[in-house]
Amino acid sequence: MALVNIESALRKVLQTLKKLEKEKGLEILSYKRNRGLTVIKKDENLFWIRERGYLDQEVLVTDRELQRLLKSIMKREFPRSRKVRVYSLSGQDAVGLKRKKL
Repeated sequence: MALVNIESALRKVLQTLKKLEKEKGLEILSYKRNRGLTVIKKDENLFWIRERGYLDQEVLVTDRELQRLLKSIMKREFPRSRKVRVYSLSGQDAVGLKRKKL
């Protein structure tokens, strides 16, 4: 994917995560790629979230808690952003790969 408006990013991310296969995921980064979060689908209704930026934490959540948690993390990590970068991940081994910085 590419740059996505922050207002529609949460909805698009949730829709994409529903369709993903097990052990695949998404990485959402700021415009400068220095802050972000990673979501990997572990099971049909279990997701692993890694936040890096203002806070560095890893959390396992169910699909019921996912939307609320993603919304709060995105508000914390991208407070003034208008656009975010969304990348598809082929698996957990692709987490943390260096992306080109501006």
